[in-house]
Order: sequence, then C-alpha cells, then structure tokens
Amino acid sequence: MASAARRLERAGVIRSSLVFILYAELTGNESRIKPGDYAFRGGERLTRVLHHLVNGDFMAVTVAIPEGMTAHQIGERLQLVGLLCGNEFSVAALRGPIPHALGLGPLGAEGLLFPATYRFSPLATADQVVAAMLERFYSIMTPRVEQRMFELGIDQRQLVTLASIVEREAKAPGERRLIASVFYNRLRLGMPLQSDPTAQYNFEGETERALIAVHAPSAFNTYSIAGLPPGPISNPGLPAIEAALYPARTDYLYFVARSDGTHIFSRSLKEHERAIQEVRRAGVGHRQHG
Repeated sequence: MASAARRLERAGVIRSSLVFILYAELTGNESRIKPGDYAFRGGERLTRVLHHLVNGDFMAVTVAIPEGMTAHQIGERLQLVGLLCGNEFSVAALRGPIPHALGLGPLGAEGLLFPATYRFSPLATADQVVAAMLERFYSIMTPRVEQRMFELGIDQRQLVTLASIVEREAKAPGERRLIASVFYNRLRLGMPLQSDPTAQYNFEGETERALIAVHAPSAFNTYSIAGLPPGPISNPGLPAIEAALYPARTDYLYFVARSDGTHIFSRSLKEHERAIQEVRRAGVGHRQHG
C-alpha cells in the first residue's frame, strides 16, 4: 500500500502519499487495492483515484486464443493485439526458461498453451503470458484425467499429441471422438496414422501445402513415421483433449472429408476407396485419411 502510494505521488497522480494512505485506512480500503498497470488522466480527486484502484480499473489487453493454433500462430495473434513483438512468444514458449524449468524437453510448451480468452497487462512479458497459459492447462490435468491416462496407457505428452491431431482434423465438433477412435485403432494395429496436419507441422512455424508436405521428410510426418509424432502439432482445447481421453468405440480405420468438413468413416480399404469415389463424384476436392 505504502509503495503504491509513493509511486502515485511521484507520478503526480496524488499530492500526498500520506494523506492517500490515511484516507484508504479510514475507508477500510487499504487491503482492497488491486495490483495492475493503471492510467490516470491527471487532476482526478483522491477519492476517484482510490475508486479506480479498488475496482481494478487497470489497463488490460484482452486476447482470444482459438483451439488448434501453434505457438508461432499464438505469437502472431499476440502481436496483432499489441502484446509482444516478433517471435518473442514462440521463443519463450518453445525454448524459454519456463518450459526448461518444467522439464518439457526440446519441444517446449507446444500443446500445453491452453486456448482461452486472456486479459494481460500491456506490459506483460513473454514469460508471463506463457505462464498464464500453462497455468490454465495444468488446471485441467485433474486426478480424473491422470487416472484415465493410466487406464489408456499414455502419458501427458502422448495425450496432448493425439488431441492436437484430433483438433486439426475435426472440423465438425461431433466427430472428434470418432476421429480419435480411428487413430487409436491404427495405433493398436501398428498402422501409420497418415494425418495430413502432422506432415504440415513445422517446429519453426513454416507452412506447406498438404499435397507437398506428405512427401517431405519430417519427424512429424505420420506418412513416413510409425506411431505418434514426437510432440503436439497444435494447442488443443478441452473438447479435443476429452475426445483423446474418451474416444468412440468403433472399428473405423479410415476417413475422407466431404465439402462441408464432415467425414465419411470406413472400416476397410475397400470401403474407403468407395467413399473417396463418392466424394469425387460430388465434384469437390477431398482430404482423405489412410
């Protein structure tokens, strides 16, 4: 309280820090002042200054982070709203001190940057933003989730990796659990996942068209590697994580996209080929799986 009052006095917001402190104590507000970055017009009465501090009318930038963005894309979104510059965020998220301290490995916090709407101080650092997003992620890692991961035989990185693929593949929310079931079925049978978004993912933030990417060598390209990629390819939201935790019970091994973003699911290669022909006859481009 005293420190804040002295700063207000030095900034010319109030005339006397002592008077301000006494007034706050007399009104019972000395412990109700909320920390933050404030902007004052100048010439405001002491009562109004205290009112702002108690109400928490501090400067803040609100930013919505959608599901399925990569760390680089989140950095671009933050820069667009005036927070941070250049690759400050992606460097902090992927190679900064916080992921290092948490032992997240060489892939950093990708996949753990929880999509949500945040309010940050305009003076927030990249590490503070990363910390806020990680805090939201770890808040959903409840004992129930831990127990379910144990039942599935997967760890946290495998969970968010699978959820990140589901996030990028599922355009229709109702299909998330179906898509997750396809990937679980393929993993169980030792089949490659053959997911286009994994081939398109680039740790350095570069992008490539799927038709080209699927033929390019990459540690993330599930057309050329077996099993899950080494880490997440996006930052999934809670519905995609739930789908990875509780996939539908199916024997589907393939899916192909319709023009409206929904998919035709198939149990065999023969069924899948018929589905591809059906989509082609409809006269639209298609994105197939498998």
